Amino acid sequence: MSNYIAHNQERYTLQNILSGIITSKLKIKILMRFFLNPDSQPYLRGLASEFKVSSNAIRTELNNLSKSKLITHTKMGRKILYKANKNHSLFSELKSMAKKVMGIDKVIESIIIRLGNIEKAYLLDDYAIGKDNGIIDLLLVGNIDNFHLHDLIEKTEHYLKRKIRYLVLTKNEFEDFKQELKKRPSLLIWEASNK
Repeated sequence: MSNYIAHNQERYTLQNILSGIITSKLKIKILMRFFLNPDSQPYLRGLASEFKVSSNAIRTELNNLSKSKLITHTKMGRKILYKANKNHSLFSELKSMAKKVMGIDKVIESIIIRLGNIEKAYLLDDYAIGKDNGIIDLLLVGNIDNFHLHDLIEKTEHYLKRKIRYLVLTKNEFEDFKQELKKRPSLLIWEASNK
């Protein structure tokens, strides 16, 4: 139980550190959005709508992050798509911090590792593209004891202060689900090393 509390305190300490270094709360949200899933490519108006702020506020932050080379941008038609810069020297650290702040590392530690018979774990939907809507959608593939999983989920939700929805599939069920998975945002967050 003390590991959960220690992790929760670490997560809020990271948020406080980021808040101390970065004075703009919007910039912190944008960094979390880009570095939780560095393959996502949102555009200006989409981010403005997501964060419920003006396009000008988003533009200012995106311009600053582009100048510091933390993010890159490409033009697609009339839209400019932004993306985390994987070549930046701070990329790995920012990605790790984003996962800690969002609680994804704790989900992996408390659920996946303790259950033992998991082959793969995916984030689905909003979290898979870096949006923190307070609900973590998780797909677990393997032979899993649902009773122990439910217990671990409840404890993890309590300390993360986020709801976790989960879908458990056997290896065969996952093969059938792959077409559905292609239609939804997904991010592989864990895979058994011997698979």
